[in-house]
Amino acid sequence: MTVSVDDSAGTPAAIGNDITSCSWTMPSAVQDVTGLTSSGMERLLLLADLTFTFTGVFNDAASLSFAVFKNYRTLAASQVGRTTTLVHSGQTLADEILYSDFSHNRGQDGSLVWTAPGSLADGGVPAWA
Repeated sequence: MTVSVDDSAGTPAAIGNDITSCSWTMPSAVQDVTGLTSSGMERLLLLADLTFTFTGVFNDAASLSFAVFKNYRTLAASQVGRTTTLVHSGQTLADEILYSDFSHNRGQDGSLVWTAPGSLADGGVPAWA
């Protein structure tokens, strides 16, 4: 599995080695359209979404996780997404993602880990290619 996320300059950075856990969801909204004459539920599938949550170990080397996410607040405030690409088993999921946080946690053992959640930024329909 490989992961790359654009840094604040828009340059893709391969940060998969810093990531210890990742999750992604591709939900769609659902609207209840059940009429009075129906005995069962009727629904419509609405807009698609995409979210990522990455967790990793602190690495402040050039072009790695800290360098990529440290300026997230500037980008989030101006509504600029970052191209995020996940490749697994020859399948690619890529879209513009708006990262809303870059939090850190220092454990009692001295470990320093971070979490970066992000959501679809540009209205594109997420799809594997």
